[in-house]
Amino acid sequence: MTHVQSSGTEQAWAALGGDPTLLGRIGFGGPTGALPARLPVLELARSTVAVCSLAAAELAARRMRGGGPVPQVRVDDGAVGTAFLSERHLRIDGRAPTTFAPLSRFWRTADGWVRTHANYPHHRARLLTALGLPDDTGVDTVAAVLAERRSVEIEETVYAAGGLAVALRTPEEWAAHEQGAAIAARPLLTLERTEGPEPVAPRRLSPRSGSPLLPAAGLRVLDLTRVLAGPVATRTLALLGADVLRIDAPQLPESQDAHNDTGFGKRSVSLDLHDRAGRATFEELLADADVLVTGYRPGALEAYGLTPEALAVRRPGLVLAQVSAWGRYGPWHERRGFDSLVQVATGVATLEGSAGAPGALPAQALDHGTGYLLAAGVLRALSEQHDDGGSRLLRLALGQTAHWLCNGLPEQSADGAAETYDPEKHLGATDSAMGRLRYALPPVSFAGGPADWSRPPGLLGADFPVWGVTAAATGGTR
Repeated sequence: MTHVQSSGTEQAWAALGGDPTLLGRIGFGGPTGALPARLPVLELARSTVAVCSLAAAELAARRMRGGGPVPQVRVDDGAVGTAFLSERHLRIDGRAPTTFAPLSRFWRTADGWVRTHANYPHHRARLLTALGLPDDTGVDTVAAVLAERRSVEIEETVYAAGGLAVALRTPEEWAAHEQGAAIAARPLLTLERTEGPEPVAPRRLSPRSGSPLLPAAGLRVLDLTRVLAGPVATRTLALLGADVLRIDAPQLPESQDAHNDTGFGKRSVSLDLHDRAGRATFEELLADADVLVTGYRPGALEAYGLTPEALAVRRPGLVLAQVSAWGRYGPWHERRGFDSLVQVATGVATLEGSAGAPGALPAQALDHGTGYLLAAGVLRALSEQHDDGGSRLLRLALGQTAHWLCNGLPEQSADGAAETYDPEKHLGATDSAMGRLRYALPPVSFAGGPADWSRPPGLLGADFPVWGVTAAATGGTR
């Protein structure tokens, strides 16, 4: 394993406020054939995993009984490439889950292309309503309707109805767009100290010993995220020992298959924050939480008092980590979005396509990369709190990661032949409540750290809304 540093790793670690002298603890290796693309996708992937691993090792060193140096970090490109395709490698009793619904795709329009996202039933219904089509409309009819309309008009009409559609843009068109300009003017991520009316003393996390090293052990994480960046981040925190409690609203359907990929190490509960009892239960959980991770569009959770300012008062010392599609600024700041749509808007799909049709990255790399950056930011926030206390606010957006991919990372090297890449050595298998799972092993790795999750995902909503208690431990489901 080589210790040659990557430019992307240096940039991401600097954005996280990390000590640059620790970069020498990282070693890179493995096959170079993973995630082939025109854009530097593998560099993005290895860099985000590298800084997440280093942030975990840094926190582990702070918690070592008797102290010690920051453990060495190992980044294997094969493990990274496999993990960035984790949803495609997943098997449930041999069955491959469906990644995209029939109406989630590219469509030709009167003046170009548009991409829609309709994996969730309510998004599908809103898309069809916006187009004036009945619920049982098929692909051919939708294609005929969209072929007669202009891309931006489709985009605006569908978003106005609460659905998701994005017009294909070139990088130059996105740079000239008001939202694109707003993203370009901002850093990859922000990690800030916040304060309530009373100062918060340094958080002296209890010393840890034994094997494996679990830097997040004893920490309680509330997970209010949905596919895919947020769940990747909280899956990583669960790997590192955190007690992660995923909260879903019963009125918003979620895919069990998606949870089978990103639910490793977590527990899952269903809570309706509109309901008085559900809200009271959530407040009890929040009172004892160390980290709150949110992945809903900006504005969706503010009605529940989950703003940074309110939380600094209600829960001093909390790490609040927020991820969104487009950022919390610009004309699109309240819009919903997913990795595939951000690729289309920002010019990625144009760069990866051909003269005849748009393309896509070899993985949902914006989601996965942002997820590992999000986990890294939480870990760095915890290290900072260990030294000087306070609350922390971490913010990322898929659009910012896309801008970094297109403009900040070095171009993909074409020197030499790519090494053969075999994902099988980076896959694991386990029994679960859903059947036998084949899954991608975690790419986050440091000397003495965990090699796998402590438990498989369970059924969505099957656990109790209390810290540290699983359905299995009490002999049943909720």
